[in-house]
Amino acid sequence: MAPQLSLFGDVTNDPVGMFNNFRVYGTVVLLVLAAIVFIGVKFVSKFAAISLFCVILSILSIYVGALVKVNGVVGSVEPCVLGDRLLKSDYSGECAKYHEDGNKTSQWQQYCVLNETTEEYTDCDPYFAENDFSHIQGIKGLSSGIIKDNWNNSYLEPGEVSPGVNGNVDTMVVATMTTSFMVLVGIFFPSVTGIMAGSNRSGDLADASKSIPVGTIAAILTTSFVYLTSVILFGGAVDRRLLLDKYGASLDGGLIVAQLCWPHPMVIVVGSFLSTLGAGLQSLTGAPRLLQAIAQDGIIPFLAPFGVSTARGEPARALLLTVCISELGILIASLDYIAPILTMFFLMCYGFVNLACALQTLLHTPNWRPRFRFYHWSLSFLGLSLCIAVMFMSSWYYAIVAMALAVIIYKYIEYRGAEKEWGDGIRGLALSAARYSLLRLEEGPPHTKNWRPQILILCKLNDELHPKHRGMITFASQLKAGKGLTLIASVLEGEHHKMIGEAQAAKQSLMKIAKEEKVKGFVDVVIAGHVTDAIKYIVQSAGLGGLRHNTVILGWPYGWRQSTDARNFSVFIDTIRAVSTNQDALLVLKGIDKYPCGSDKVNGNIDIWWIVHDGGLLMLLPFLLKQHKVWKNCKMRIFTVARILNEPSRCRRLANPASRAVCSRFRDLLVKTSGLLFFVLYVLKTSCCRCVALCFLTDFNRNGRQQHSDEEGSKDVSVSLAYRRRGGSRGNGGWRYFCIHVRTNTDDGTAQRDAKGNETYQNRKPASCAKYCRPPP
Repeated sequence: MAPQLSLFGDVTNDPVGMFNNFRVYGTVVLLVLAAIVFIGVKFVSKFAAISLFCVILSILSIYVGALVKVNGVVGSVEPCVLGDRLLKSDYSGECAKYHEDGNKTSQWQQYCVLNETTEEYTDCDPYFAENDFSHIQGIKGLSSGIIKDNWNNSYLEPGEVSPGVNGNVDTMVVATMTTSFMVLVGIFFPSVTGIMAGSNRSGDLADASKSIPVGTIAAILTTSFVYLTSVILFGGAVDRRLLLDKYGASLDGGLIVAQLCWPHPMVIVVGSFLSTLGAGLQSLTGAPRLLQAIAQDGIIPFLAPFGVSTARGEPARALLLTVCISELGILIASLDYIAPILTMFFLMCYGFVNLACALQTLLHTPNWRPRFRFYHWSLSFLGLSLCIAVMFMSSWYYAIVAMALAVIIYKYIEYRGAEKEWGDGIRGLALSAARYSLLRLEEGPPHTKNWRPQILILCKLNDELHPKHRGMITFASQLKAGKGLTLIASVLEGEHHKMIGEAQAAKQSLMKIAKEEKVKGFVDVVIAGHVTDAIKYIVQSAGLGGLRHNTVILGWPYGWRQSTDARNFSVFIDTIRAVSTNQDALLVLKGIDKYPCGSDKVNGNIDIWWIVHDGGLLMLLPFLLKQHKVWKNCKMRIFTVARILNEPSRCRRLANPASRAVCSRFRDLLVKTSGLLFFVLYVLKTSCCRCVALCFLTDFNRNGRQQHSDEEGSKDVSVSLAYRRRGGSRGNGGWRYFCIHVRTNTDDGTAQRDAKGNETYQNRKPASCAKYCRPPP
């Protein structure tokens, strides 16, 4: 704009020196603009009126100049060309091969090699030898019809003077970067970003709801008209080769648009300068206020210090940060590198605005009440799609970096848990998706192949409101591996209005432990006058819709034999009845405090005592356990019971081929029933940390008898579980065994007796513990 003010010499064809001038003068201008903005918005508004007047005057001068100079400009804009290649104006030499006296000009030194012996030029550039120098009319005017020649594109690679043709970089005007349509879009796009200036200053508008739509639409229409008509005017009046001269190297660094305007080129120079200052003031006015609003909303916690205002209400700290960020762009200096970066962030901003508007409309958020009558959510999605498309078409790697940065900021906000008074559109979308999914789950029961345990953990709390057996949550974590539904519930006995504080504390304690054990689920604490009633209500109503539990985990009631309080075992029995009535599976954990934690890795066998008619639950549970790293190295051993008429080979076929099926021929033990599912999981304290599971599928009548049917008819049998321990030679704690005793009853319910009057028992037990089981006394 003013080459004579260069601090680094003649920079017409020296990009490095030109960029250094940009850095120095740009920093000075930035500081001046920051001082003006710091004075206050009122002063900026007054200066904006002056700047707007100069810009309008400059635009009008271009239109008037294009009409006045309809036949072109003669004499002032006549650059030199060699053939059809535009030449730089600063290298020494005349625009000719020979002087008027017939001597060769200095142009030969640029394109030929001087033979010092013969003092003749040899090895000349073929293009130089075949073409002559001449002056062309740079501005030919609208009447020339040159718009037809300029209509097609001419994208170049570095060093080219025309598509596919390289030129002399010392003397000719060549491309300095790869150009394409999307590169031009990236460079052009920041020039139309002022349409958001009104929204950024909404807090300073008297009637923002009226001014923003009118002002924004007027800005879009005005800028679109000015830019499109300017392109047509330049393409219809200026020579194509001069349009490709990005830095004005053929015109001593002058502005081609200044030569087209009327009445004087300085009108464009002053108008461009003031337009740039006005755009800079608008950005420095709007950006700090937007940054301050973000800081005050607590969206990004580390920006909180920039939410402070001065006594006059000016965002001084936010302005200082904005100036620092702007200085980084000035130090880059090259518009070719700055413009794509700015384009990405502007497109990201506009894309997120469109996304937010569309989501708020589709979710029917009560606080979203647009007053613009012609708005529709499809327009927002169209705008979002265009923003994303332009981002990737202009620079796919910049687009990926910008999106990654946006995701990082969002995750940081989510991690820090910033509070937002105006809600979260993503949360509303998640709520809508959750509602849709819950309604889909209600359409029917899950298929057998898709069944997995959805767990409800009934935790008992100690006096400190912590779970008495934390291992229950650990077990659920290992069984679920973070998948499916997990509900953790506990009961506090008392009055609701008196125990609400304790309930909140207990809930926080359970949530903390669930997070430490990596259990993803829901926690709730219920206050009730009677524990039994509360447990029944939890078992019936826990979950929501189709997202409900099908398996309940319960702890073993320790010390119930020694306690005089009947509630120690009555609550346990009532819970079992409630689970059975609700037709849920029940997992009763015994010895859970000795269970391996999440950081352990155990080896050995998982022993399963499997009754075939349990539906496969006992086969599924160890399989799920083995998916966890704690149990990954363990093997499964399956022990099953078959009827006397069944073939043992059938049991082996039902078992996992990789497991060992040990079939015992017990006639009276296996029964046909679909009642209570009672599962006891006991952790053996041995060196190999084996786990033994014993399952009963029984249907007890009120007298405690088990209804049993076989080929010979119906009999009543009483089943008892005897526990025997042998201090042992294997492992630290020896072996532990469960043995089953079946007593055959007579028709009146008394036990059958032998000839000596003793009750008759049949020991039903694995062969390995036969000698350690004996009839109960």
